Amino acid sequence: MSLNNIEDIATFIVADGKGILAADESNPTCGKRFDSIGVESTEENRRDYRELLFRSKGMKDNIGGVILFDETIRQSAKDGTLLRDLIKNQSALPGIKVDKGLQPLEDCPGETVTIGLDGLDERLKEYSSMGAKFTKWRAVINIGDGLPSDKCIDANMEALADYAKCAQDTGMVPVVEPEVLMDGEHSIDECYEATERSLKSLFEHLEKKAVNIKGTLLKPNMVTSGKDASVQAGIDEVAKKTLNCLIANVPADLPGITFLSGGQSDVLATAHLDAMNKIGGFPWKLSFSYGRALQAAALQAWGGKSENVFISQDELSHRAEMNKLASLGEWEEDLEDR
Repeated sequence: MSLNNIEDIATFIVADGKGILAADESNPTCGKRFDSIGVESTEENRRDYRELLFRSKGMKDNIGGVILFDETIRQSAKDGTLLRDLIKNQSALPGIKVDKGLQPLEDCPGETVTIGLDGLDERLKEYSSMGAKFTKWRAVINIGDGLPSDKCIDANMEALADYAKCAQDTGMVPVVEPEVLMDGEHSIDECYEATERSLKSLFEHLEKKAVNIKGTLLKPNMVTSGKDASVQAGIDEVAKKTLNCLIANVPADLPGITFLSGGQSDVLATAHLDAMNKIGGFPWKLSFSYGRALQAAALQAWGGKSENVFISQDELSHRAEMNKLASLGEWEEDLEDR
């Protein structure tokens, strides 16, 4: 792969309908996922699970990049191959989550700011030396009574811009993730408003910090109803409102938008992505950066048992292929019947 600069790298990750496998769950989050299948979250079990994902045949041609957690980028497979090399062998690029999580935002009850700028430069240099080509930082925005506040949006978007500039200065593509959470009873219109405010602030701060948009990827939420809302917007409404919000607020020279799934079921996340690509008429690639929506079926099929590895890999491969088709606007629901 001859990828000489961040613009080439960003374009490569989302080329030909490919997207990102988000495998950067922290150890506590991975522990919760493993609890759901009755598997102990040991370093070895986490390694075995991620190894089976990265060796799946459906990685090739469908996945352009994999976001890793610090533990995983340092791990080797059972045969001694570095896990990050397994990813490269599938013609995908290894990436790394670099934020340090959330802390409460002063004078803003119920809101958080993402931390991790301290020492970021040194961490990025180390990850780059390990072969990481891109990075990810997640900001979290809540919708609620009077939320999100301007202070919360601006604090998080400024941190995202500082991180993005630092990543690019190290020769790595920043994936900027301003996630407006689905948690709550809010309407799709309230989600639209919070998402629009977040995107406006984000791109203002990126411009202020002189971040190269052509060497950046955006990982946003879709514009949906809150998961506890009494009225749930349908697939077409989600697709139209999400596209309207992005077209109004995202620069045309951004190479790709890779959605987070945000708690949607795996098939619904695929259906929403496909509906947007079937509408078309936008300047960037619209793709995926899914965690649960790519992994849920594979995790259940594996169950911590080595005899289930191939079944689990088939599940991951199927979801990766379905989402590639959705990124091309070529998915149909009957393709799910196997």
